[in-house]
Amino acid sequence: MNTADLLTITSDDLAITRLGERTVDTPLSDLLGERQETWHYVTETDRVMLDVVQGIANKRDVDVAGLPAFNPGGPRRKLFFEPSEVTAAIVTCGGLCPGLNNVIRGLVLHLGRAYGVKRVLGFRNGFKGLTDGSEPMELTEQSVADIQNRGGTILGTSRGNQDPVVAVDSMVRLGVNILFVIGGDGTLRGASKLADEARARGERIAVVGIPKTIDNDIPWIDRSFGFHTAFAQAAQSIRAAHIEASSTENGVGLVKLMGRHSGFIACYSTLASHDVDFTLIPEVPFDVDVLMSRLKKKVEAQGHAVVVVAEGAGQEHFPASDQTDASGNAKLNDIGALLKKRIIDAFGDEPLSVRYVDPGYEIRSVPANAFDAVYCTRLAQAATHAGMAGFTSMVVGQWSGRMVHLPIALATASRNVVDPHGQLWMNVLETTGQPKQML
Repeated sequence: MNTADLLTITSDDLAITRLGERTVDTPLSDLLGERQETWHYVTETDRVMLDVVQGIANKRDVDVAGLPAFNPGGPRRKLFFEPSEVTAAIVTCGGLCPGLNNVIRGLVLHLGRAYGVKRVLGFRNGFKGLTDGSEPMELTEQSVADIQNRGGTILGTSRGNQDPVVAVDSMVRLGVNILFVIGGDGTLRGASKLADEARARGERIAVVGIPKTIDNDIPWIDRSFGFHTAFAQAAQSIRAAHIEASSTENGVGLVKLMGRHSGFIACYSTLASHDVDFTLIPEVPFDVDVLMSRLKKKVEAQGHAVVVVAEGAGQEHFPASDQTDASGNAKLNDIGALLKKRIIDAFGDEPLSVRYVDPGYEIRSVPANAFDAVYCTRLAQAATHAGMAGFTSMVVGQWSGRMVHLPIALATASRNVVDPHGQLWMNVLETTGQPKQML
């Protein structure tokens, strides 16, 4: 985030909706024992400051109490729901991402072990499972055993909008009190509609989101779960492309990675591998002819080169189109295929060996690594605490290392992107040695 983005956010933007007053004693006191009087509980006056840099806070020209701050994640002494009467439900939507099963398992275990919730349902195949009349899965400790070691999601997933009226009808019929929604920005917008519909009817249903996007493009959180696994896996693909390219005459390794609008995976995997000569991201336009000229010079100088391109980069080199996918996202043209052809054309009759690698689905489907597994567990626990406290139409995430609550409206109002003038992109340029612009 740049300073200008931060300064647009006010305290009102960070306000969290809750279903009502909390009057139920938490069962966590039995779990914590004598520790219950420590800092573990979150109070009404606790806040996590949005501005982590003093210079930005000073620009607001208000006292500390007036600075925008997040509602912190964590357990409350008083709950909105009586845990023994709660029916919770989980749904996963959108594309696959490492860690989905970790979050599902974390929710089931924390709801049961910490709060004593006896019934947890899993809607199948995304929001479709709330509207097609199918019966949800019963999720128990036994049914989620070892699922953290698998990629994908045991609940299945789908894309596309569903009727919120029918979806809320299903939740009311099944007695659902808390719905945990795991998905990206489109999914979270759908979750917001469900929360609005339930609230308009006077139904006491909490809707809590756990933001999932492999591209790391949800704003106002440190990172999305699965991102760490994704760029670590992508770095292995880059390493393989580098080995292939450096082992052949005039070898060029071309790696296309995920990143529709945001080039975070391309940037971080570049920094992790140290084998990349050119990194292309959606946020920074480039001229293909200039790229080809510089690529040829790089191959002449060192005998090989590696190019990493995010899938959303270079879309300006294709005819305009209004086609969309089931989620409403603009359909992307294949920048990888275009670059491969242009590389071949640029070298003409000269010796050339192009190794084109597109590991997208392979990266999406792997299990979470240890770092993401920990993060998924912490997100699941934070979401459970929020749901039991009656917060709704919000997502959990991490800001400056602290778990916080974020309104869905704010989480979906913009997109987290690589700042072309920020430190991350400067780090990439220093690593690859490519010019700041190729225009």
